[in-house]
Amino acid sequence: MGTNDIPPPGTRRPPNVFRRALIAGAVGVVGVISVLTVPTSVNAAASTLGAAAAQSGRYFGTAISAGKLGDSQYTTIANREFNMVTAENEMKIDATEPNRGQFNFTNADRVYNWAVQNGKRVRGHTLAWHSQQPGWMQSLSGSSLRQAMNDHINGVMAHYRGKIYAWDVVNEAFADGNSGGRRDSNLQRTGNDWIEVAFRTARAADPAAKLCYNDYNIDNWTWAKTQGVYNMVRDFKS
Repeated sequence: MGTNDIPPPGTRRPPNVFRRALIAGAVGVVGVISVLTVPTSVNAAASTLGAAAAQSGRYFGTAISAGKLGDSQYTTIANREFNMVTAENEMKIDATEPNRGQFNFTNADRVYNWAVQNGKRVRGHTLAWHSQQPGWMQSLSGSSLRQAMNDHINGVMAHYRGKIYAWDVVNEAFADGNSGGRRDSNLQRTGNDWIEVAFRTARAADPAAKLCYNDYNIDNWTWAKTQGVYNMVRDFKS
């Protein structure tokens, strides 16, 4: 995603395979790009995108829409070319917890089940984000919102505990432009430690899952946004 391709606020869109991700340990994090190392034979035939990525120890993933799973051309191409799957919108906050404390995994499970039935691993997207929050969450602030964030992370990750390869725990928390600072959002206004708290909550909820920070426009090392994210990672590691 280029600097001129930023969608307007609130736009529903799938995660982009060219975004950069940050993998987290307990709270310590190390940076990698969104294609991750997987064990495979370096002699695999590069007849598909997945096979081509595997030749250099990477995976190649795609976003899947539950509403498209009845389209045989769509599923044939997805099954043939990719070896990692994430849901377009079905695992986001408004989809999985439309009412506070009432979780709905119907469509998320459709994507998950299709993926595992076809031998794919699954990346969960996303647990904490300023966008695509249900109305009840948008109306909260302060400690109430912080508690709701933690409850949401625990509820979703409990449902998929031990099943999801990696989670985008926090999504798009840094501002565009030259500040290198955090985006102003209702989550940010709960306190500057909210990202760390989200990662600690996620780590306790599923010790086996890889934990990721996801954002866009952090491709260029000289950009202020890139440096802002890097400094957060360095702080977490220290």
